[in-house]
Amino acid sequence: MMTLNVELGARTYPIYIGSHLLTQADHFAPYIRSSACAVVTNTTVDALYGETLRTTLAALGKSVTWIVLPDGEQYKEWSTLNQIFEKLLHAQASRKVTLIALGGGVIGDMTGFAAACYMRGVPFIQVPTTLLAQVDSSVGGKTGINHALGKNMIGAFHQPQAVIVDIATLQTLPAREWAAGLAEIIKIAAVADSAFLEWIESHITALNAREVNATMEAIHRACALKAAVVGADELELGNRAILNFGHTLGHAIEATQGYGQWLHGEAVGCGMVFAAALSMRRGSLQEAEYHRLVQLIRAAGLPTALPQLDAQRYIDCMRVDKKADAGQIHFVLLHHLGQAYMEPVSDADLEAALLE
Repeated sequence: MMTLNVELGARTYPIYIGSHLLTQADHFAPYIRSSACAVVTNTTVDALYGETLRTTLAALGKSVTWIVLPDGEQYKEWSTLNQIFEKLLHAQASRKVTLIALGGGVIGDMTGFAAACYMRGVPFIQVPTTLLAQVDSSVGGKTGINHALGKNMIGAFHQPQAVIVDIATLQTLPAREWAAGLAEIIKIAAVADSAFLEWIESHITALNAREVNATMEAIHRACALKAAVVGADELELGNRAILNFGHTLGHAIEATQGYGQWLHGEAVGCGMVFAAALSMRRGSLQEAEYHRLVQLIRAAGLPTALPQLDAQRYIDCMRVDKKADAGQIHFVLLHHLGQAYMEPVSDADLEAALLE
């Protein structure tokens, strides 16, 4: 097992990375400080791993409220979130309850948001079961739900007590979901660590084959990079924004196609290609580096071509983005592979790049 910390002073928390951690009660015990907890999961994950976690929590003698939500990005919205609150209230859960998010990014984001809001804030634990959630969304305290006008536009920063990454859950992950997780691994390397990006390039065959040692190394390095960025800029007031590389257009793809049609990582992969092309057009990224990144994204099994839509529709959707300021769209771009920056991009430049 590997362990690292997200350093946030008194709110520092661990990330445990290993196999079959769902069966190990001692990883849960320190973070469930009352006799009651509530597990939030979805129908798919519950059928696969619900019984395992039930057994583990029963060994701790905890009273457990089980909340099973429908599976899919399209359910990451108000009415589904309200199901969590209704279950907690019917169970008469106190403000000492600990929520446990068992699932992918949708479950983690909604459970964290519910924990931030229920009785003005209760603790929660992230137990991510997809590669994307294990390397990205479970770490850093970003929680929220989608709106028809934009992804993750309603939410809160609420850090977990711990992140428990059980790589055994990746054995049942569909191929598209695996590739979507690789997108976030490539993303953080592309903006923060050129040596890690080279490592991914040399190990992409092993990663596509889900080789255990390569998977553990990739998860650990991606989490360590994100933990360092979050520790230095928890509320995304500065450098943490670079972690949105590929996300401005990626979120627009998700919103315009309908949530769940494109997986988040698929949209981010395509968004990274566009942001890298925009960087090259602006003279900050060399053409050879652009082609390296595109080749790696394709090798990971991710799409690199945009859905055919009017350029103005993409621009209007990107304007509803958390990085936009006074209607100006800001993009995370690349100086070099491993070094990112953010700056405003005009509508004319975006339209030209989209048409190209």
